[in-house]
Amino acid sequence: MYYTGKELLKQCNELSLPISEIVLLDEIKNTETTRDTILSRLEEIFDIMKNSTSYCVENDIPTLGGIIGGEAKKINSYIKNKKTVCGETMNRAMMRALSCSQYNAAMGKICAAPTAGSSGIIPASLITASEVLNCTKDQIIKGLLTASGIGKIITINATVSGAEGGCQAECGSAASMAAAGIVEMAGGTPEMSLHAASIALKNIMGLICDPIAGLVEAPCSKRNSSGTVNAMTSADLALAGIKSIITFDEAVETMYNVGKAMHPNLKETAKGGIAVSETGKKLAASIKN
Repeated sequence: MYYTGKELLKQCNELSLPISEIVLLDEIKNTETTRDTILSRLEEIFDIMKNSTSYCVENDIPTLGGIIGGEAKKINSYIKNKKTVCGETMNRAMMRALSCSQYNAAMGKICAAPTAGSSGIIPASLITASEVLNCTKDQIIKGLLTASGIGKIITINATVSGAEGGCQAECGSAASMAAAGIVEMAGGTPEMSLHAASIALKNIMGLICDPIAGLVEAPCSKRNSSGTVNAMTSADLALAGIKSIITFDEAVETMYNVGKAMHPNLKETAKGGIAVSETGKKLAASIKN
């Protein structure tokens, strides 16, 4: 059992095991099921994730509010026809995050990891990273296990709810989880994974949750895109040997304290932030009518 990053890292070092294996052993013990059952379920989850990151690139599907739609297709066209600033890899990752966000807003089947509103970050990050790193499916599953271990620690010690902690708790936690998973997929150490997780969480510290009309469409889809970029750059920083000055556990605690200090209007109520901008209010009114 582990409840903090410190405890997780201690077990990794004492047993000479990667984070993914510690997480898997913990899951076997907690669920009283077999390794094969858990891995099989993770493969199912990955398939759901993969479909959600490609569906809206290939298909037109309206969202409930009609605020977003077609962004993933536009990025795909941009990659094929223009010279991009961030390069094909990063644009492909953003495309996948946008697809998942749209699919979620259209009531498609997604994996809410850690939440529906941030569901594009982990799959977009891990799938794109796996292409660059030439990962096997087994390596991707290990990345998902590592990500889930980070998510467990955040959930125990803080929150992943936008209504409780703002978007930092949703997209921030998702980016933190994804960053750690990518590091393991790339062959990084458990310590590097925790540094990446801390960096990603710090990068989005204090971000409010202000969905227009209370719908998980805008600014959520773009924040999934930027959250994916956050995860990938944080992983690269850690893999380069750059350490987070603040420990992962401290970053989690700080995120939770910042979330508790936020005004209620800034936590998924649609009563603050861009939700009450002139355009935001007009869109909300048009949807209600």
